[in-house]
Amino acid sequence: MHPATRPAVFVVAALPFCWLAFAALTDPSAHLGTNPAERLIRDTGEWALRFLCVALAVTPLRQWTGWQALARLRRMLGLYAFFYAGAHFLCYAALDMGLDVAAIVKDIAKRPFILVGTAALLLMVPLAATSMGRAVRALGARRWQALHRTVYAVALLALLHFYWMRAGKNDFAEVAVYGALVGVLLGWRAWRAARGQPIRHGASG
Repeated sequence: MHPATRPAVFVVAALPFCWLAFAALTDPSAHLGTNPAERLIRDTGEWALRFLCVALAVTPLRQWTGWQALARLRRMLGLYAFFYAGAHFLCYAALDMGLDVAAIVKDIAKRPFILVGTAALLLMVPLAATSMGRAVRALGARRWQALHRTVYAVALLALLHFYWMRAGKNDFAEVAVYGALVGVLLGWRAWRAARGQPIRHGASG
């Protein structure tokens, strides 16, 4: 992998957030439409799902193409998925709920699509916290692998969150695209496991 690849991916992955921050801090109505808060919540959530899918795609692409250096990008992409998911929740908490903790807790309990989205974010916390190589040494490879397989549950919960959100607007086109992508990525892993070829993830990269 070219030495500039990782810095370039880091910068490109940060661009959506930089644009949203710029839009929100300059002229929200002009850049983000008539409901800037809703746009910020929606866009950060969609970028979290996109980066989650891209991170899940690294291992299949590495297997199919033989480009082993792709593994060095997986950790960064996974952390960006967590970053955008955190930004998504913070936008919801601040812009939709005014940082009222009691109201946020009540809203999460009342609305299933927010509950599953919050569950997905909470499951991502230990994955992000143990993404470094030293976590493998501390936990042991087997336990680290078992922990990081919960990313599959994260992907399904994130997809369900997205589906329920779009169901209110009867808009399923994008849901179908992400559903097909997640289905292929997780289906490939299930197929490998059924053949006795478990997926092994390294923490490096």
